[in-house]
Amino acid sequence: MQLQVMNSPFNQEQAELLNRLLPTLTETQQIWLSGYLSALHSTASSVTSGANLQAAPVAAEALSPTSYPAASQEVTVLFGSQTGNGQALAEELSRRLEERGFQVTLSSMSDFKPNGLKKIRNLLVLVSTHGDGDPPDNALPFYEFLHSKRAPQLEDLRFSVLALGDSSYEFFCQTGKDFDQRLEELGGKRLCPRTDCDLDFDEPAAEWFQSVLGTLTETLEVPAVVTEVTMAVENGQLSQQLAYSRTSPFEAEVLENLNLNGRGSNRETRHLELSLEGSNLQFEPGDSLGIYPQNDPVLVDTLINEMGWNPEEPVPVNKKGDERPLRDALLSNYEITVLTKPLLELAAPLCSSSDLRQLLESGREQELKTYIKERDLLDLVRDFSPWGVTAGEFVSILRKMPARLYSIASSLKANPDEVHLTIRTVRYDAHGRDRFGVCSVQCSERVQPGDTLPVYVHHNPNFRLPANPDTPLIMIGPGTGVAPYRAFLQEREETGAGGKTWLFFGDQHFLTDFLYQLDWQKWLKEGVLTRMDVAFSRDTDEKVYVQHRMLEKSRDLYQWLQEGAHVYVCGDEKHMAGDVHATLAAILEQEGGMSPEQAGAYLAGMQQQKRYQRDVY
Repeated sequence: MQLQVMNSPFNQEQAELLNRLLPTLTETQQIWLSGYLSALHSTASSVTSGANLQAAPVAAEALSPTSYPAASQEVTVLFGSQTGNGQALAEELSRRLEERGFQVTLSSMSDFKPNGLKKIRNLLVLVSTHGDGDPPDNALPFYEFLHSKRAPQLEDLRFSVLALGDSSYEFFCQTGKDFDQRLEELGGKRLCPRTDCDLDFDEPAAEWFQSVLGTLTETLEVPAVVTEVTMAVENGQLSQQLAYSRTSPFEAEVLENLNLNGRGSNRETRHLELSLEGSNLQFEPGDSLGIYPQNDPVLVDTLINEMGWNPEEPVPVNKKGDERPLRDALLSNYEITVLTKPLLELAAPLCSSSDLRQLLESGREQELKTYIKERDLLDLVRDFSPWGVTAGEFVSILRKMPARLYSIASSLKANPDEVHLTIRTVRYDAHGRDRFGVCSVQCSERVQPGDTLPVYVHHNPNFRLPANPDTPLIMIGPGTGVAPYRAFLQEREETGAGGKTWLFFGDQHFLTDFLYQLDWQKWLKEGVLTRMDVAFSRDTDEKVYVQHRMLEKSRDLYQWLQEGAHVYVCGDEKHMAGDVHATLAAILEQEGGMSPEQAGAYLAGMQQQKRYQRDVY
């Protein structure tokens, strides 16, 4: 197990030192070290008087959390998560609570029975904000209950909220803020203040963990005795395999980098095949791959020249004070292509111009929103010069470079030690300058076979194939939203799953934009794919999209739903996903004779049963 700030009680420096040491130890050294630490903890008074520390080794079982007194304190951990970050954090928090002797109930908000809320005394909420301030799909039922008249008074409740979000959106962490406010309105008392996390959530989430654990432990009726070495021991044996993760990515070699679009298309979609050999990374269909990209070198150099900085000047890249040359830091460590309101608020005191401070004044929210849209750091420094600050002072206000997540387009069973991605290249003009997607253009223009990319697997338990291989699948994914269904069908082919499958795919032109056409035709011929309906919006006088094809086949689609089919939607959240949802409701009304309210309840029930899953962005 790779030690991190999030999964251990160590700070970053301690974790890095231990990660370098632990894989080098022999089994005998591991056992001796566990006994040494146990003896050190239990005989502290003898240590101070000079006792011999070479105690007999302690068996791994003696270090298990289950050997401590039973808890007298119950804690409920609820999570609402669209992509899996909130769930992963909730699971980690629950594990650490149990190790400290608490009795923990861990639940997705969609599985939680809200009638039991009145009985809870300690509630920890971890929830992300989806889109423009909306709750994630699996949080919606509980969110609506809590904000309804049916919500009970909670005078005996102690709670705390960890909110996940993206500060580039206007309603940053809004769902977490709503939960925090509503629980207080119902009479709850905060265990500790809400923490709002941006995309780089590791450190603030770790601090919230420590605050929550500390406050709860103060009220625990049994001693909070935890031998910290258990954090590094699993089943009595330290992991000898380096665990690559979000905070410790694997350098994956690029095997293939192909353009899926035909000549004459106004789109470019890259198919990347990466080697995972030696990484021990595992994934399932429905998971995503995170890539840490590099900024455009031309943009970085232009920014440095604009500010008159020295590209070799050392600047900090983390809270520990580690430094890198300025140009390297701007290439890899910091986000420079997105402006956010929090960034402008931090930048205002650093510039001599009063215009930026005026833009941030109350009452100018719409003007600020308009300015931020499709502008970057170069625009900011040009529009509000002069800046009388050093490079180190300026980069200290920047957000760390977030990873870009892409739906995995392959099955590990079908392609061992490989992962495939489908990446649409983003290029556009705004405010008189050409703009580029950071990762997509890097992959399109600057990544060749033989190069490497820093990657990690992002597990998404909310977008999974059904456990029963005979379950019918309805897969809806225009454009690059079709990527996970390539993984689904590779997996079904490899495992011999017998359930029928139906794919709805759309793009602009049949001749140039039919992504993975040969794969679908092969699977149709072999029966792995039962049906396929396509919509090419620019090939007809009137634009036709996937939702139109769904309506055309409404009777058959309704019959599949009645047979228990699972529905998957992947792609654009603002337009496509909403249109598809409305179309499903219309089909239920038309073919099932339901009222709008009944159709909405039917779809909500499907979501709760995990028969209706969305991976939208």
